[in-house]
Formats: sequence, C-alpha cells, structure tokens
Amino acid sequence: MNKVATAILASTLILTACGKNEDKQETNNKKETAKVDLTKETNAYKKYTTEQLDQFLTGTESFVSAVKSGDVEKAKEIYPKVRMYYERSEPVAESFGELDPKIDARLADMKEENKEDEWSGYHKIEKSLWEDNSTTDMGPVADQLLKDTKELRAKVDTVEVTPKLMLQGSIDLLNEVSSSKITGEEEIYSHTDLYDFKANIEGAEKIFEILKEKVASKDKKLAETTQERFDNVNKLLAKYETKDGGYVDYTELSKKETKVLSEAVDKLGESLSQMAIITE
Repeated sequence: MNKVATAILASTLILTACGKNEDKQETNNKKETAKVDLTKETNAYKKYTTEQLDQFLTGTESFVSAVKSGDVEKAKEIYPKVRMYYERSEPVAESFGELDPKIDARLADMKEENKEDEWSGYHKIEKSLWEDNSTTDMGPVADQLLKDTKELRAKVDTVEVTPKLMLQGSIDLLNEVSSSKITGEEEIYSHTDLYDFKANIEGAEKIFEILKEKVASKDKKLAETTQERFDNVNKLLAKYETKDGGYVDYTELSKKETKVLSEAVDKLGESLSQMAIITE
C-alpha cells in the first residue's frame, strides 16, 4: 500500500473513530440527561412550598392583627401553628438569606453577630408574649414582620428549585431538629419546639414523598427503610400530641425522651443522605 493510500486509510479510521466517540458521548449525554431529569419533581416541590408560604402569609396577617390589638392569648394560640408553614418550607425560605434572619432569627443568633439592636421577627414577639405576657411596643415589630413575610412570598415565585436544593433541604431540615430544636433553644420562651419539630419532619417527608418513586427505582430497600424511619419518628411525636391537635410544652419531655427522638431523627437523616443516588 502506497503512502497516499495509507494516509487516506488512516484519516478515514481516525474520522470514523471520532464519529463513533462523538456518537457515544452524545448517547451518554442523553442518558445522563434522562437519568437526572427531575423536572416533574422540582415543579411539585415548588408548588408545595408556594402553598405553604401562602398559608404562612395568611397566618402571619392574623398573628400581626392579634399582636397589634393586644390580644395576647390569641397571638399565643396562632404563633406555633403559623410557624409550622415556615418550618416546612425552610429549604426555599432560607434561600433568601437576608429575609430569613429578619423573620426567624433568635436573640442568641443576633448576639453572636453583635446585631442585637437589629433583632426582629417572630422570636422577638415570642419573647414579649411569653416572658412579658404583653404585646407592648410590639406594633412596629409586627408591622415589619408582615412586610418581610410579604416580600418573602413575592420572591418565592422567582426561586429556582433544583434537585440539589431538595436533596440537601431534606437533610438540613432534620439537622435543624437534631442540632437546635432537640435542645429546646429554638422556642426558648414559648417551649413550642415540638410544633417546629413536627413541621421540619413533614417538610422533609414531603421531599421524600415526591422523590420516592425515583429512589425506589434505584434502591427499593432504601425507599422502604426511609419510609419506616419516617413512620417511627412520626409515631414518637404522636405521643406528645394534645387533644386539640397541638403538642405539649417541650419542657415536659425527659432527657431520655429527647434522646430517643434525637436518635430516631439521626437514623432518618442517614437514609435521606443516601437519596442522592437518584442523580447518579
């Protein structure tokens, strides 16, 4: 074979190989895209969090009205229930970093940052309601809370919900329970921590519910174990429900009981941390 023919043959082989590699790469890319296409799931989660924050805004309006009218008992009644909407949707709510602390910061958080004078939101009013049994001077705080809540609701329409936000969000919700809420430091004045606890679990469970089919297709055992662990945590929480559908004062729980809850949440967190297999 002469040099010209050899060169032509070599070129043909190279081009053919490149073409095959490109076809293979394109096929792999298509498979990868198909494998991680969670558009349906992310849309479902955005719809859920939007509905939760709609309810949060409505509830905040009622709460602010009670505070401004000086109705301490009504404000106390509304407080833990309306906050559950926020706690369920925290992965989205917290994505607006400047609003989350204005709405939900604890006094201890503000002191750590030397911003005590800037403290606002639900926990500032909580302190006044339970520690002082009063709404005195809380009118401006309530007005600002409502303003911030309205801004949060408006911004939710612009948020991009991604699989990463959902997967990390489910873990973060449980981390909040096992790190701050289990110690009782979240609701330090009202001791309504179990409402927050339950709402965080419900928010994480909603994410799992939306992704469950995809998880099961990858690892059926993981899906089953995760559901069992959700059921276990919910069963433990049900022990502390009151007749009116609320929860007992968190200070009523013994150290042994909080330890059992903490361990159950940690096990659940282990399962949720493995849900990322759906993007592999």
